[in-house]
Amino acid sequence: MAHLRTLAEQLGGTLEFVEANLDDDRGWAEAVAGCTYVQHVASPNPPATPKHEDELIRPAVDGTMRVLRACADNGSVRRVVLTSSIVAITMGPDRDSELVHTEADWSDPDLCPRTRRARPWPSARPGSSSSRCQASIRSSLSVVNPGFVLGPLQHAEVGLSVEAIRKLLDREVPGSPRIGFATVDVRDVAILHRLAMERPEAAGNRYLCAGDHMWLQDLAKILAEEFNPRGFKVPTGRLPYWLMWAIGRFDKTTRMALDFVGRRELVTADKAVRELGWSMRPARESIIDTGRSLLEYSMLRRSAPA
Repeated sequence: MAHLRTLAEQLGGTLEFVEANLDDDRGWAEAVAGCTYVQHVASPNPPATPKHEDELIRPAVDGTMRVLRACADNGSVRRVVLTSSIVAITMGPDRDSELVHTEADWSDPDLCPRTRRARPWPSARPGSSSSRCQASIRSSLSVVNPGFVLGPLQHAEVGLSVEAIRKLLDREVPGSPRIGFATVDVRDVAILHRLAMERPEAAGNRYLCAGDHMWLQDLAKILAEEFNPRGFKVPTGRLPYWLMWAIGRFDKTTRMALDFVGRRELVTADKAVRELGWSMRPARESIIDTGRSLLEYSMLRRSAPA
């Protein structure tokens, strides 16, 4: 949390911390007390497949409902911004087609990887407390659906997206599998959260937060152009499926990626651009800044000469 306090001081603000857990009802009422806006951005997102899907799904679903109920019970909250995922949109029956997905699309939970299960709002009987909570929050809830998030780190911790960049720079894989993502910069994700929080027209809407599809091999080539002259040896070749499958027997991150081989992640963020005035920086900038950040925080096993 020290890095958050430092950031707040740099921005001329202050932070107050309240302890709460996604698996526990305690603390959430205190966390939202006096808040006008609430952003729920916390959900498990490990770089490897858990032993059981409930390790992710239960905290994600139950934790979200705890936050929303606390907001519904608090008279001061005017807007809740929920961080979801692009996978809540792109994993429908047409997931392998050339369809460009929009916010009107919804994923089929049974088709989602178990680390990314999309879940609808739990049903509730009319007149029940859960039903009143839903009615209260839906009118002020905005949802942001980010894609493959890259960009500079705030501290020495690697998430799922950045782990792919780290593996390429550390040459932990001999090449790139035929896997691609709709990328977005973490700084642009933050800006869209702010817009979804402040703009009246964002209430009751969800917003895709991702740019053009990029194959992992394209990311590797950008990294090689930037970092190989500095002593790195980023692999830019193609990793065949059979080799990826073999590596996946020992590497959990690679095993997770098998579900995405050959898929193009085609989405449009036109709604956020049109309604909220949002924009994205070039993907190349995000990719290079990710690598530089990994170097800055000494998170690469290989070191490059100055």
